[in-house]
Order: sequence, then structure tokens, then C-alpha cells
Amino acid sequence: GLFHAAAGGTIFLDEIGNASLTVQSRLLRVLQEKEITMVGAQTAEKIELRIISATNSNLQHMITTGTFREDLYYRLNVVNIETIPLRNRKTDILPLLHTFIQKYEKEYGKSNISITPKAAEILTRHDWPGNARELENIVQRLIILCDHEIDVDLIPSQLKYKQPNEKGYLQPLHEMEKAY
Repeated sequence: GLFHAAAGGTIFLDEIGNASLTVQSRLLRVLQEKEITMVGAQTAEKIELRIISATNSNLQHMITTGTFREDLYYRLNVVNIETIPLRNRKTDILPLLHTFIQKYEKEYGKSNISITPKAAEILTRHDWPGNARELENIVQRLIILCDHEIDVDLIPSQLKYKQPNEKGYLQPLHEMEKAY
């Protein structure tokens, strides 16, 4: 149904690396034959659409392990755009932070939420292994918890105590004591 609705346009398949081999086989047929068969239909219907897919998975490794079809990989990999992780785009963090603050202010009926410079510095310093999704999740949490200002005390401790140094990261005292 989604492919039918996207006819003449574009469909986005997020996390294509998580698709089962059965789904991959069906998707390959759509790409090769440019046709779909609606559930309950007896005949196939020609379809024209653009497919954009994304994944965090290493598809080439998945091909070698047999969990991703090589023929589908080559059908999907016409134009490959690799995005740079947020940890390597630190200058993007503050604009994203303010965008997410505005989004969740509206969603939760709040207004004029500000962020202290120290809180912004802590959020900018974090590596964001979950990229923009992780940042958005944290901002949503902060908007829920704050009244009018996002300050350091609202930031989760795992973000506050990761301060870069030449040997990696410092740990919170309780973690150091536990390890010792």
C-alpha cells in the first residue's frame, strides 16, 4: 500500500539493513520489475517511484555474512551519500539544539525556554553516538523537565562527566571508586 501511495514520487526506507531476507527479495522484485501486486490482487501493477534508503549497518559486511542480498545492495546503491557523524560536526550541535528546543516548546505548550552557556557547552562537548536522534531525545527530556531554563542540573550525568583529556575521558568519582 505504501508503494502504491508513493507512485510517481519518492518512498523512504529507513534502516534497510534490518529488513528480513524475505522483504529484501520482495523489494528487489519491485526494483527490477517496477511493479507491485496489491494484497488480494491477481495481477501486478506497473509503478514508477524513487526509492531512498538509509542504514547504520555495514551492508558490505552483511553481504559477506549472508544477511543482506548483494543484488539488492547494487540496486539500491546507485547514489551513495555518507553523512558525517554529529561528533565530527560540532558546529551543527547548537543550531540543532535550538531547533529541537523550539519544536518541543510548541509540542509541550512552553515558551521562551533558554539554555545556560554551561549547559550548552556540555551538550556541545558530548560525542553523540546516536547522532541527531540522541540529541533530539535529550532536548525533549530537558524541555519536559525544565520550567524556563535548561541548566546543568537537568542534564543526565553520563553527559556531564565525560570531559575530554589526553588519555580519553574522565569518569565520575563513584565509577572510579567502584573500579578501584
